Amino acid sequence: MRTLVLNAGYEPLAVVTFRRALVLVLTGKASVVAEGEDPVVGPQDVLGRPTVILLHRYIRPRYNTITAVSRSGVLRRDSHHCAYCGKAAHTIDHVQPKSRGGASSWENLVAACLRCNNVKGDHTPAEMGWKLGFVPAPPRGAIWQIKELEKPAPDWDPFLLPESAA
Repeated sequence: MRTLVLNAGYEPLAVVTFRRALVLVLTGKASVVAEGEDPVVGPQDVLGRPTVILLHRYIRPRYNTITAVSRSGVLRRDSHHCAYCGKAAHTIDHVQPKSRGGASSWENLVAACLRCNNVKGDHTPAEMGWKLGFVPAPPRGAIWQIKELEKPAPDWDPFLLPESAA
């Protein structure tokens, strides 16, 4: 279960596991705004399972971070539709093939159905006579900056760093 972390100014900052949220609350770095139905039962205490927490200190958000390229991110950006034929897509394809120097970047990756991906092979869309339905670009918006939605949380927690390091 995930917990939404709100900055001191009530703006969404991150999504973390409920265990990390409990640690933030128990160490006095955050307070619980909303709780889930299932309580967390410990050896001595029964605590509410936090679904939304509010940090006591303001953390400056990173607005200039570039979202890392991932297979699930490309599929999500393209709404799981093939860039070539528009059908349901389950694979990703390099517009400029890797064997011809194509990079694994947001601008060179698109979602593709298995048929189009296999037919295209090691060719460019121009060589095949195909046109892309859109120009691939990096995703935009705050939801793409919350990386915990797509991958597991790291072992370290930036919220739990000592006061001198933060």
